[in-house]
Amino acid sequence: MAVEATKNRWLIAAAAVGIHISIGSVYSWSVFTNPMNEAFGWSLTAISITFSIAIAFLGLSAAFMGHFVEKYGPRVSGLVSTGFFAAGMLGSGLAAQLESIWLMYVAYGALGGFGLGVGYITPVSTLVKWFPDRRGMATGLAIMGFGFASVIASPLIQNFIAMFGIAGTFFALGAIYFVVMLPSALYLERPPEGWKPQSMLDKEEEEGEEQGNQDLSYLSANESIKTRRFYLLWLMLFINVTCGIAILSVAGPMGEEIAGLSAAAAATMVGIMGFFNGAGRLAWASISDYIGRANVYTAFFVIQVVSFLVLPSITHALMFQAILFLIMTCYGGGFATVPAFIGDLFGTKQLGAIHGYILTAWAAAGLIGPVVVSWLREVTDSYVLTMYIFGGMFVVALAASLIIRIDMNRLRKENAEAAEKGNTSPAGN
Repeated sequence: MAVEATKNRWLIAAAAVGIHISIGSVYSWSVFTNPMNEAFGWSLTAISITFSIAIAFLGLSAAFMGHFVEKYGPRVSGLVSTGFFAAGMLGSGLAAQLESIWLMYVAYGALGGFGLGVGYITPVSTLVKWFPDRRGMATGLAIMGFGFASVIASPLIQNFIAMFGIAGTFFALGAIYFVVMLPSALYLERPPEGWKPQSMLDKEEEEGEEQGNQDLSYLSANESIKTRRFYLLWLMLFINVTCGIAILSVAGPMGEEIAGLSAAAAATMVGIMGFFNGAGRLAWASISDYIGRANVYTAFFVIQVVSFLVLPSITHALMFQAILFLIMTCYGGGFATVPAFIGDLFGTKQLGAIHGYILTAWAAAGLIGPVVVSWLREVTDSYVLTMYIFGGMFVVALAASLIIRIDMNRLRKENAEAAEKGNTSPAGN
């Protein structure tokens, strides 16, 4: 018997995009750097620490607030994200007025960063439940919003600073994001228990049998971290993000050194990389619905093993840039595909909490990636060794993507045996 839904799942997806496209503006922080340096005399390092604090709080709040999201639901956690993120923006405006870098750390870094983390994981588990037939596409759509946010926010911030000043810009952004995030959070809701989209019901009617649960297991967050596949997935995301962030941090100078790009051409390339980062999130996540999440991750690592090993020898400017753009699609795709992969491996029982745990790989990668690539560049006076090291890291990630299939095949076998005995629930291990 069909269970009716009270809300449109595509509007739920739009609400998720509304939250992600707001909090994703964090990637436009660098637009504030020079104006703050000139206006307040703060050092570039001191200003960049604000962004680092925000990303650190993003990772920490995503890890520790996942259970809150599952317990109280997406509407409440969405409102918490809205409140903290808007308060962070308004507090940043006050910090600019008082010319206090320490208040900026608290407001934008801590308060805003906390709102970031909660807002990042809030819509994801909900979308997976609303789109059991298109998990990858749905989560890819929302997380694409996070990746593309800076495309909108960067020119907006530049214009606002010219019109309203730095403090006024933060006040305006706080108001705008509050207006966007509040209705988005209020519309978020889990689907009714047992609900399925009409496409799945039609398929069941056509084939004459119920479409069973395709999840390989159905675990809580604390149960999931006792499994090998959790740590394999964490390692895969960590390597993908570490190398991707590192490349993003040095793409401009590396393009000048290896491919002979001019400073202007390198800057243009970095901007275009942002587009491929965002587009890869939706494209790869959607592809995963058809070829499977494990196959997509294996494809990521095969592509990047080859790319990083050949990149140092590519001196042709267009070819060099094409390879970097391809790497960026894999970087973004890794973020967007992982929530659906979590659903496949552990079920949707506490997907938000498990996603939060997995995102600690992002926080760790953000600390390690840029530092490693900068240190190696200084020690070797070249990016060549760094690229080879990253290629070796992706060999490890490729091995992890193959090992995780052993666990997946075992769970499928156990589920098939259980189904023969009349137990249709997925494995609990």
